[in-house]
Amino acid sequence: MPPKQPPRKQSISVGRGTRKRDEDLGTDVGEGADEWTQSKITVRPPDQLELTDAELKEEFTRILTANNPHAPQNIVRYSFKEGTYKLIGFVSQLAVHFSQVGNLIPKDSDEGRRQHYRAELVAGSQESAKVVLSEAEILEEEEEPKEAEAGSQTDMPAAETTEKVTEEELMAPKQPKEQKLTNQFNFSERASQTFNNPLRDRECQTEPPPRTNFSATANQWEIYDACIEELEKQEKTKEKEKTKTPVAKKTGKMATRKLTSMESQSDDITKVAQAAKIVERMVNQNTYDDVAQDFKYYEDPADEYRDQEGTLLPLWKFQNDKAKRLAVTALCWNPKYKDLFAVGHGSYDFMKQSRGMLLLYSMKNPSFPEYIFSSESGIMCLDMHVDHPYLVVVGYYDGNVAIYNLKKPHSQPSFRSSAKSGKHTDPVWQSELVHTDVIKLKVEGNTTEGLEGLQLHTVGCGTAFDFHKEIDHMFLVGTEEGKIYKCSKSYSSQFLDTYDAHNMAVDAVSWNPYHTKVFISCSSDWTVKIWDHTIKTPMFIYDLNSAVGDVAWAPYSSTVFAAVTTNGKAHVFDLAINKYEAICNQPVVAKKKNKITHVQFNPIHPIIIVGDDRGHITCLKLSPNLRKMPKEKKGQEVQKGPAVEIAKLDKLLNLVREVKTKT
Repeated sequence: MPPKQPPRKQSISVGRGTRKRDEDLGTDVGEGADEWTQSKITVRPPDQLELTDAELKEEFTRILTANNPHAPQNIVRYSFKEGTYKLIGFVSQLAVHFSQVGNLIPKDSDEGRRQHYRAELVAGSQESAKVVLSEAEILEEEEEPKEAEAGSQTDMPAAETTEKVTEEELMAPKQPKEQKLTNQFNFSERASQTFNNPLRDRECQTEPPPRTNFSATANQWEIYDACIEELEKQEKTKEKEKTKTPVAKKTGKMATRKLTSMESQSDDITKVAQAAKIVERMVNQNTYDDVAQDFKYYEDPADEYRDQEGTLLPLWKFQNDKAKRLAVTALCWNPKYKDLFAVGHGSYDFMKQSRGMLLLYSMKNPSFPEYIFSSESGIMCLDMHVDHPYLVVVGYYDGNVAIYNLKKPHSQPSFRSSAKSGKHTDPVWQSELVHTDVIKLKVEGNTTEGLEGLQLHTVGCGTAFDFHKEIDHMFLVGTEEGKIYKCSKSYSSQFLDTYDAHNMAVDAVSWNPYHTKVFISCSSDWTVKIWDHTIKTPMFIYDLNSAVGDVAWAPYSSTVFAAVTTNGKAHVFDLAINKYEAICNQPVVAKKKNKITHVQFNPIHPIIIVGDDRGHITCLKLSPNLRKMPKEKKGQEVQKGPAVEIAKLDKLLNLVREVKTKT
């Protein structure tokens, strides 16, 4: 017996039937019609405001923004830089309303490739099943007429077996070839054999540093003796103060206090000073080891393929922060210590005259000067004593001359001229230290002052001079108007000779270190000229297309000289190789605005130093073509010495003299 249905379901079914009937007839009305026919009553909440029509019609504008109203606006964080709490101006206004973790897989990923491969397999199996069914139907249709024609039942079993075989073959799904999945790391393994370079051991042997064993004991009596020595020193200083006058006491009080406080400090520093200097040099040599190796061993191999032309290899660059805006006004190598050179800093612009500095650098320590001396006036020239290499003479822009003693630690000069002792009234352009006398060249109206108060009346003011290497009393003076005067200390009343050398100021004049008759001059009129002092016309003239700041003869050859120009280039000439143009023409400063002011050859090493108007000194190495020596011939010894150099220059001068006599 079927179970009874609940009455609720019956009523629902009846209701559905009546609704259908009402829809069909259109006359009867469904249940709940009384609720809709009744008038709707508006329900007001008890706290609603009662507004007038004017208030209801009033419009209120509301601006919608993207800002999050719940975001805090007063976040404060601690600033470690300023040490205070600071208000953060930017607050994130992002509000996330809905987020869901998706399961999308990129096609290029491994999982995406696997799913694509599975889908292809399923699609391929379905297509193969459809093909099998269609081929089976076609075979059945073709076999029916064949069976009627044959009419023999003996062949039926064989036909059935063949049909079963073909059906089984066709029903088997054709599996597509598996595609090889690519490695997720795109790794391809390839084997190769390479030759292993043999390892080499490199060793060097150095002398061990000297060592000494020191041992001591600090006992009570040793401490007692040290205290008594200190007390005795203090008593001696008090006794000295008593012997002084009361005026000297007041002035000397502060000095003695400073001395006593500094004595203990200086004692400690002096013990470490020498060791610290050695360690500093060792650190610098390690830092600039590649430059030191180039300085010692590197020779430019490309010179073999250049047609008698050479290059300059930059080595060290010397500079000091205190002399950053001061021009290099003088350069001089120390006659005894060949790695030490002095640099004078000042200014050639008379409108920008300020302070000056004297710095002494060593190639062993390019990062910091060995000695530093500052002055109130700019330095214009300097020279070092040949027999006493610790004495340096300096000429100032204000007309004073000073001598510094490098043995004394203080920064004040040992001697300084003043108005009482007879200072110049204008700049000292060049000075030379000979024995114990200072030869000064001044720009004072119409006179040039030499030794023992000699006065030579000149037409223009002097700018450069040089003493003869063999004849002590003879010297040359270059003037601002371009003339060069040959003078003598023996004849102060008149000049020995006058040369109309240049059209502008003579910047430098220098005797040849080998040939006694030859000297060289350079000027701001772009020219360098080589002279024989017995002839009033120049032997060689070179135009360098820019104002020439300085010129210098090479110490190893009578025919090699270098000149620097204000466009930042260095020119090296060798008259024995090329009489007409420079064999090296190379810019040696970083910026074209930098003007090179001075150049000097090292007496021993194949290097030159050049200084510019920014206070930088650059050290450059000459390539082999710039310092060619005569080649050795089989069975003949190479002749060397001053006689060979003089003969080499004489040969060139004779050629020029013959041409001049013919013309």
